[in-house]
Amino acid sequence: MDDSLNRLAISFFFGSLVSLATITNPLSKIPVFLTLAADLEVGSASQEARRACFYGFLLLTVGLFAGVFILEAFGISFGALRIAGGLTVALIGYRMLFGTGDTVQGGGSGSFAFFPLAMPGIAGPGALATVIGISSEIAELAGGVRRLLAYAATVASIAATCLLIWLVLRSARWVSRRLGAEGINVIARLTGFLLICIGVQFVGSGIRSFMAGI
Repeated sequence: MDDSLNRLAISFFFGSLVSLATITNPLSKIPVFLTLAADLEVGSASQEARRACFYGFLLLTVGLFAGVFILEAFGISFGALRIAGGLTVALIGYRMLFGTGDTVQGGGSGSFAFFPLAMPGIAGPGALATVIGISSEIAELAGGVRRLLAYAATVASIAATCLLIWLVLRSARWVSRRLGAEGINVIARLTGFLLICIGVQFVGSGIRSFMAGI
C-alpha cells in the first residue's frame, strides 16, 4: 500500500473516531445507564451494555453505507447534507455546552439495550448525521480502491467508538464514583464546545461543496 493510501486510511479512521467519540460522548451515558440498570445485577447490566453497543454499531454502519443511496433517492446534494448535519451537530453541542445537554430518557421494564441506549443514545441524530456526512465525502473520492479503503477505515472507527462506549458503560459505577457529578458535567461542557467546532467545520465543507456544484 503506497503512502497516499496509508494517509487516506489514517485520516478517515482518526477523523471519524474523533468525531464519533466526541458526539456520542460516552461519559454522558453513565447517568442514564446507571438509572436504567439500577435494579440489575452486574452481569445483566454488562450484557445490556454489550448488546446496546452492538446495536449502535449496526445502526451507524447501516447509516454509513445507506446514507448516499438515501440522499440520491430524495435528490439531496452532498453539500446540503453536510450543512444540515453540521447544524445538527452544532446544535447538540450548544445544548451540551449551555446545560440542556444531549440526554436520553427511557425506562420501564424489560431490555433497554436498543431503546433508549443504542437509539438514540449511541446512534442519535448527531451520530447518524456524522456518518452520512462521512459517506458523502467517501462517495466523492476518485477510484474504487480509495473508496473501499475509506469505508473500511470508517467502519473500524465506528467499531472502536462502540468499544470505547462499552468499556465506559462496563465500568460506569467506578467512573461515576471517581469523577462525580461535577466531573461528568465539566467533560460534557468541553465536549459540547468540541461538537460546535466539528459542526462549523461540516458547515464550511458543505458550503464549499454546495457552491462548487452550482
